[in-house]
Amino acid sequence: MTGPITAGVDGTDESLAALAWAAREAVRRDRALRVVHAWRFQPDTAPEVADREAQQDWVRESAERAVAEVADRHPGLTVTTDVLEGQPVETLVAAAAEAELLVLGSRGHGPVVGFLLGSVGRQVIAEAACPVVLVRAGDRPSAEAGGHEIVVGQHGEPDDSAPALRFAFETAAARGAGVRVVRAWTLPPVFAYSPASLKLLDDAGGLEPLESKALAAAVEPWRERFPDVPVVEHVEMGSAGQVLLSVAGRAQLMVVGRRVHRTAVGAAIGSVADGVLHHADCPVAVVPHG
Repeated sequence: MTGPITAGVDGTDESLAALAWAAREAVRRDRALRVVHAWRFQPDTAPEVADREAQQDWVRESAERAVAEVADRHPGLTVTTDVLEGQPVETLVAAAAEAELLVLGSRGHGPVVGFLLGSVGRQVIAEAACPVVLVRAGDRPSAEAGGHEIVVGQHGEPDDSAPALRFAFETAAARGAGVRVVRAWTLPPVFAYSPASLKLLDDAGGLEPLESKALAAAVEPWRERFPDVPVVEHVEMGSAGQVLLSVAGRAQLMVVGRRVHRTAVGAAIGSVADGVLHHADCPVAVVPHG
């Protein structure tokens, strides 16, 4: 997709960090930047902004000030600003449908809890058709310096993680970074073993070599497509969330997948993405897949 890089802003420090991150990414990918401020009329406010028109003007001025700072830092960047009245989730999900990437801010709380996801952020991640990146307040461009990798989780068959791998390799190529592809594995229950599965294990030399083979098969087409991107294939026993977080210190960006499905109570993020979002201290991209 070749839509804009879209940043959702609301005037908070978190959203301003997301805007700065989105602007840098738009420059790297040679894309336009779209800034969306979703707002709702609040009748019980200060007298000077008590009517709808005054509130809209105040919101627009706030958004335009933030955009002006970004434009000054990136003079060649094409930037559009949309101040849209409506429910934040619906507005941002609609914006995501036209975007290559949606970037949102999230409150960080110390080095252990990486993101405090409010209901808006959670719903947008679960509903968005494009990848969504969560950026903490205080994120700095220096975190994108050389030596830090794009870390991406891989699981299942090659097709299961293809969208996340594509996003990770495209991002790494734009940044001149390497990719660490992580596949976690656990011991299957005894009843999962069958004559066919035991033969596979024997042929592969054990569980970990079998997992390494599966990871190599998933990564191979992306190695061929992006030959200049350094790749580390990382296979480790443990839960996917724990293994990903164990290498988060190497990451300038963490990429995880989100299965596109709905439950009885609506769309869901998934346990791995949810765990990484809450505990990683770097930006996290959540990529939908079928």
